[in-house]
Amino acid sequence: MTDRPRIAYVGMTHLGLCSAVAAAAKGFDTLGVDLDAALVGRLEAGKLPVVEPELDDLLAHHREKIYFVTDPARLKACDVIYVAPDVPTDDQGGSDLKTLDALLALALDHARADAIVVVLSQVPPGYTRARLRSDKNLYYQVETLVFGRAVERATKPERFMVGCPDPATPLPPALKTYLEAFDCPVLPMRLESAELAKISINCCLVASVTVANTLAELCEEIGADWSEIAPALKLDRRIGAYSYLSPGLGIAGGNLERDLATVIRFSEEYGTDAAVIRAFVHNSRYRKDWAIRTLHETVLWRGAEVRLGVLGLAYKENTHSVKNSPSLALIRLLHPWHVRVYDPVVKSEVADHPNVTGAQDALDAASGVDALAIMTPWPEFKKLSPADLAKTMRGKTILDPFRVLDPKTAEAAGLDYHTLGVA
Repeated sequence: MTDRPRIAYVGMTHLGLCSAVAAAAKGFDTLGVDLDAALVGRLEAGKLPVVEPELDDLLAHHREKIYFVTDPARLKACDVIYVAPDVPTDDQGGSDLKTLDALLALALDHARADAIVVVLSQVPPGYTRARLRSDKNLYYQVETLVFGRAVERATKPERFMVGCPDPATPLPPALKTYLEAFDCPVLPMRLESAELAKISINCCLVASVTVANTLAELCEEIGADWSEIAPALKLDRRIGAYSYLSPGLGIAGGNLERDLATVIRFSEEYGTDAAVIRAFVHNSRYRKDWAIRTLHETVLWRGAEVRLGVLGLAYKENTHSVKNSPSLALIRLLHPWHVRVYDPVVKSEVADHPNVTGAQDALDAASGVDALAIMTPWPEFKKLSPADLAKTMRGKTILDPFRVLDPKTAEAAGLDYHTLGVA
């Protein structure tokens, strides 16, 4: 091994690709391995399969430090090998680990005896220890990918949580050198603790989201405004400035749902109490229906002639992912009505609806509609003029759960404005 270990990431989906580019940006010679030759060809040509702010520029700037290949034999030259494919989930939050299992076996088979293999994909507790081999060095590291902020999270991590077969033993030099290059705390722990750490983090996030959703709905009934309350909570040191206190339409994206499902499954297996986790799931499902409830109350009762517009199809801004998207869930409930849709990244074809029309831009999606739902808070939607919307729409109803538009400006334009957390 040289002073600078050679790094590899196996599995060039969202997690592996963003992490590999971050390694190259830190000056490490980096190998991106994937068995999909077409994908590797696109990556070599600089055509990325994921949407992340700044990722294309970061790769272009550090292109000389990263190589994309299909040949797993190239792993022999690497000192630290991360296995990092995205782990898909089903509608119940269950993980499909087949691809991860195959790529981990591939990495272990081709790694040198002195190399370090690290599982980076999210797995249920017990996964890594069950795959330890006497002839290879296997560790687990908690991934902290956030869709839409993947570059920031990969290049400027808050901390590294590393699962070790024996946390009392110092980290291998190659892994230690690599992690310390990111200048953040490194927390070694037992394998099972690291696997449960990500689930624990996400449960805390869901708790914050559930509190915000529950109390924001109460605000809507009693005349309070949640946007006035949240800043006060963030000034409380016990809660913190970075708390997830923005009300929303339930949890989405797949990862949080997976972790809640994992806790429920383990609680059933071991007889522990998970009533609070089940309550999180129930609240999320209830909150997802806010948009359809509001549309029925405002316009849908008029009948099938009502025309609707939906802005945003991705489950959140700055990503192409539509996993458990509240927008798509809403559109599925609008089959009797004609719907115009627009998303800056996601094509209208993903919508499960017989009468969907894709629009050229946000204002085009609003043209001639009786109600417009802004379901994804893309930055470009914040540039919309409420006055322009009022002119192009046939009706005046706006659903803006994330307060993309300024409420006072929208109301001044004559729009019937609905958002979360305020009457």
